[in-house]
Amino acid sequence: MGARPAEGTLKGCHYIMHAPATDAPPPPIRTPLPPLGDTVVEVRDLFKDYHMGDVTVPVLKGVDLTVREGEFVALMGPSGSGKSTLMNILGCLDRPTSGSYFLTDRDVARMSDDQLSEVRSSYLGFIFQAYNLLPQYTVVENVELPLVYQGIKLDERTHARCIALAEMVGLAERLDHRPLQLSGGQQQRVAIARALVNDPQVLLADEPTGNLDSRTSVEIMQTLTELNKAGKTIVMVTHEPDIADWARRVVRLRDGVVESDITNPSPFGYR
Repeated sequence: MGARPAEGTLKGCHYIMHAPATDAPPPPIRTPLPPLGDTVVEVRDLFKDYHMGDVTVPVLKGVDLTVREGEFVALMGPSGSGKSTLMNILGCLDRPTSGSYFLTDRDVARMSDDQLSEVRSSYLGFIFQAYNLLPQYTVVENVELPLVYQGIKLDERTHARCIALAEMVGLAERLDHRPLQLSGGQQQRVAIARALVNDPQVLLADEPTGNLDSRTSVEIMQTLTELNKAGKTIVMVTHEPDIADWARRVVRLRDGVVESDITNPSPFGYR
């Protein structure tokens, strides 16, 4: 899926987007890259095996990965490379077979289920390819859901925060709509607002443009870039090179190991 329309408008501005030639240097950065902070994700010598009867299937084979505050990292790799398994571990949805995973200063690799649940709700925000919205709830009610799961009492203050997040992602005119009344891009915007409601340290985006057309993919990536410019740390899985080009760093996995880890000198949203 191409993610760059040849020409159009976005937020009142006329733009023309072209994929750079493979042998040409990247365009100069127009917006300076914000400085990076301390390490927020540190994975060391990570292994993950799955057992199918008497057969052991190794999926991750000694992965090392460090993500600093304010980075925008794209995880890429072919099917079976281990990127989805790594994302599940980063999201505290699975545990490694061995190795360490520190989220800030917390060793989450050895936490109990209850502790992992607390980390997920307090430190991480999730954006899924399929949006995962509840169809019976409005935009604002879907944004509120993580607070409900945390046992936070909903009041005027929390309601106002959820409205503000929905407005921030461009849904001011859709606050009372339900998911089936929204386009795919609008549903993904609800998912982004929902992921931000607990002010997470790290946003994990799993193929956030996988169900979207090219123009809408650009709009979603611009939203993620604006969040990154504001200092939000983002780790994103994608199989699309033109989507990965928006990230400040691209990590490629193959056969369960890191094949390459390259800094992008000119992320698309900063040009």
